[in-house]
This record gives sequence, C-alpha cells and structure tokens, in this order.
Amino acid sequence: MPTARRKGKGRRRTTRTAPAIPRGFRTITPSLAVVGGVAAMEFYQKAFGAKELLRQVTPSGKLVHGRLRIGDSILLLSDVFRGSDRSAPSTVETTTVTLHIYSNDVEKLWNRAVDAGAKVTMPLADMYWGERYGHLVDPFGHHWSLSMPIRMPKALREAKRLESMRAFAKGEDPDKVPAFTDI
Repeated sequence: MPTARRKGKGRRRTTRTAPAIPRGFRTITPSLAVVGGVAAMEFYQKAFGAKELLRQVTPSGKLVHGRLRIGDSILLLSDVFRGSDRSAPSTVETTTVTLHIYSNDVEKLWNRAVDAGAKVTMPLADMYWGERYGHLVDPFGHHWSLSMPIRMPKALREAKRLESMRAFAKGEDPDKVPAFTDI
C-alpha cells in the first residue's frame, strides 16, 4: 500500500488505492427513494428482469439498501426514512427524473412491465429520431422510458419529425404528455 508523508511531522499516513468506480458500476448510478422498498425490488425483477445483487432490511422489513442489475447497469434503491432529505415520488406526487432502458426487444420488455403493473403514459411508437419509444410509470411513482433503435426510411422519419415540430409550434406535445406533468 502506498504511503504519503506529511511535511514536517514525521508521521506517515496510509492511503488506499482503489478504483474510483467499483466493479460492475457505471459513472452514474441511479438511486431511487421509494415507499415499499422490498416490493419495489420485486416489481423491478418482474417488470424489467432485474437481478437482485444485495438486499439489506431493518428488523421491521424496511429496505435500507437494495442493489439490482438491469442489463449492464446497477440500480440502487431504499425506503424513505424519517429525517431523510429524500422523498419518494409517491409521497410528493411527482418526479423530475425518467430512467431509460434500451432493449433488444422493446415490445417484450414493454409487455412484461405493463403485465407487472406499470402504467402507460405514452404508448410505444416509432419516433422520428429512429427509435421505438414509450413512457411508463411504475407503482412507486418512478418514470421509465423504454426504447430500441429501429430502421426507418428517411422520408418517413422526416415526415414524423415535421409533424412533431408542427405540434410543438402550436403549443401541443406530439407525444401526449400526461396532464399531471408541469409542461
């Protein structure tokens, strides 16, 4: 282990060298606050095929720390505890974050999530940027978008883009954002 020496003190301080990002993690790792953490872990396993990596619960069953893998990414989550600076979307009735999942078979993942209890807020559709894309809200208030790249003729892609821009110009949202948003 490398050591560092303080100038003028003669004492040695030991420092550990470890990777800045632990193995399996990415640079940014979402951490969700929920009400019903254990149920949320089970929902994400059922809806998105998440694999449970770690579950730490209190004696009363509240989730202190949960760790799941969805595809090649890790998702952290925990229950909200009294005195915490975190709030769950289900208690504040909104969220400012959407979690996005790319899939090789978005229809299958979509149906799996809906069958598990996710609510559709924007149906899957072929979008002008070349993805089959849609929005869901999970039973815990978190927003998800699911998509996969698709091939689309240039003329169709341009027609869809122009249609969307016309809707934006009229002050409409071409993606039919739900009424509870602040747009």
